[in-house]
Amino acid sequence: MIKVLFFARLREAMGCSEVEVDWDDHDGDLHELKQRIIQQLPQAESVFAQGKVLCAVNQEMVKADHRLKDGDEVAFFPPVTGG
Repeated sequence: MIKVLFFARLREAMGCSEVEVDWDDHDGDLHELKQRIIQQLPQAESVFAQGKVLCAVNQEMVKADHRLKDGDEVAFFPPVTGG
């Protein structure tokens, strides 16, 4: 199982702050995780397509090709700007 967290505007767009995705020792990357999230939350397709979404795995920033393992915690959030 992978615990997926959504922050800021992504949380509102998804309609929830977190979701769990069955992974069962599967060897896949963030792209595949996004596809599985879309299966559970159809609105995720437009959220992921709208623009840049940052991602952290186990509280470390990662790139889109990052490989995931069962038990990971994945957080998606929009880019942060300062003022």
